[in-house]
Amino acid sequence: MLRPLRLRASADFAHARKVGRTIRHPLVALNSVPNALDHNRYGFIVAKKVGGAVVRNRVKRRLREIARARHAGLLQGYDLVWIARNEAAAATYIQLSDAAQELLRRARLVKGEETR
Repeated sequence: MLRPLRLRASADFAHARKVGRTIRHPLVALNSVPNALDHNRYGFIVAKKVGGAVVRNRVKRRLREIARARHAGLLQGYDLVWIARNEAAAATYIQLSDAAQELLRRARLVKGEETR
């Protein structure tokens, strides 16, 4: 993921978690908060309870790819923090992708679906 699209400062993560809207799915949770930019920024949290380093990195890579692939089809100007839940460790890429699409749809961040 390109550097300008990354959410890296812990203050930005804390702001999104505290102020942002949270939507949950059994595999992933999504916090979204508007930012003052003309593009989205993405952050990913995978706790140690999800699994060992290999498992956590695999989940994080999958979530990053899902966000990268959907970036163009989303409304812009939001900080999105993806939080992997324990069940994400055993999920396939397709299951994570479907969960992410459902969360984005429920958050009304998909272009063309924001008024539904």
